[in-house]
Amino acid sequence: MKLKKAELKDFLDEKVILYNNPKFIESDPIQVPHRFSKKEDIEIAGFLTATIAWGNRKSIINNANKMMELLDHSPFEFIMQHQDTDLEKLMPFVHRTFNGYDFIQFIKSLQHIYQNHKGLEALFAKNAKDGSLQNSIHEFKNVFFEIPHLERTKKHVSDPLKNSAAKRINMFLRWMVRNDNNGVDFGIWHSLSPTQLSCPLDVHSGNVARKLGLLKRKQNDGKSLAELDTSLKQLDPNDPVKYDFALFGLGVFEGF
Repeated sequence: MKLKKAELKDFLDEKVILYNNPKFIESDPIQVPHRFSKKEDIEIAGFLTATIAWGNRKSIINNANKMMELLDHSPFEFIMQHQDTDLEKLMPFVHRTFNGYDFIQFIKSLQHIYQNHKGLEALFAKNAKDGSLQNSIHEFKNVFFEIPHLERTKKHVSDPLKNSAAKRINMFLRWMVRNDNNGVDFGIWHSLSPTQLSCPLDVHSGNVARKLGLLKRKQNDGKSLAELDTSLKQLDPNDPVKYDFALFGLGVFEGF
């Protein structure tokens, strides 16, 4: 499907309006952080939910809700005040290859970030450069695993500098940073700008982007992400990642 740039922009802008509204939340994992009102609870619930956001959406939502239940529906308080014995109940948790050992490591690493690095927002904001957050994600991973950790857990945090598209972390960052008052994304991180975001690139958004001529590269990796970001910035330099709603909606809901 080859459209002229102006036509393509109109087509995608219409799809953004169609999907970027509260109805979208009902079937999306973003519903999990939407249950909270405190900033730290929202960002922790968002981060944990995004971490397991691969596979069937229904099971992602169910398992993310299970995570919140295990954290007594107060994720920030649990992370900051838990005793080692409190972590034992997390052991049976499993979502695909993410298991109880990984979950416990995530709780310890998040505690480390809030105690020693001023929290998630400060950590991501600190290392942003070149109008992009991909370096931030790389540095985030370094800090996340600078405490004693299990080697197996490292695979659950992507590294864009190793050519990963880092889909789940880019999705989490979209949730935190974009603020368009449409009720889906939270926009609670004010030290970062939507212009710095990258599109969460997965099978669906990648396939749609290729069909629309926004992406030529075949793999869904870091190089493809850079190419897609460049294309989306040409359509809207101020808020390129709003088109994630269009690409995702076309792929998942419309089988485009």
